[in-house]
Amino acid sequence: MSDPIAPDLVDSEADDEMQLGVEREVDVRVDDDVVDITDDSMNEGMGAPSLASALEALLLVTDEPLDVSMLAQLVRRPIPDVEAELTALVADYDSSGRGFELREVAGGWRFYTRDTCREVVERFVRDGQLARLTQASLETLAVVAYKQPVSRMRVSAIRGVNVDGVMRTLASRGLVEETGSDPESGAILYRTTAYFLERLGLRSLDELPELAPLLPDPESAEEFLHASAN
Repeated sequence: MSDPIAPDLVDSEADDEMQLGVEREVDVRVDDDVVDITDDSMNEGMGAPSLASALEALLLVTDEPLDVSMLAQLVRRPIPDVEAELTALVADYDSSGRGFELREVAGGWRFYTRDTCREVVERFVRDGQLARLTQASLETLAVVAYKQPVSRMRVSAIRGVNVDGVMRTLASRGLVEETGSDPESGAILYRTTAYFLERLGLRSLDELPELAPLLPDPESAEEFLHASAN
């Protein structure tokens, strides 16, 4: 006849099994990385009260777009969960009429002020709170954007002035960068950067507006040239 099992021992073993169940680790795959979290403490392991709040905190402090893979690693959650929450945040901000919006640009996500608030933001800029590009810099940047990859000599020829100093300014601000050299002349070629797309709120260069609608018709151009000559 077997010995009876003490009730205290049964309770102790049950408690141990329950504790093991709480602390059992589960692997969540984020791209090629595996993140260990516990079954009932996903938010605790994330370091924020909710997935939405964690994403908002990260996107608020970043100075460049964060891609979904990076966000998923930081919040310790699967990529599909992060993608779904980002979509939900976009819808929430749009429906509530916030002064900011969440956009996917340059391969990542970042907050931007809403277009309907442009006037007040421009007023802030005009008051000198933010550094602005000069007209010469903007014109040079436009030439690079539409003609890239392009050499400084070519940009100078299009603008009719020397652009060496302006190109250095644009490069120092991270808006243009070197991208190899011309196979025939050996001149250094330049292109716009991911930061350029970010500042304009574009996903790619394909979203740049067409130039044709912005150009004058031949008759208007001829009248302008004639007036300038006089």
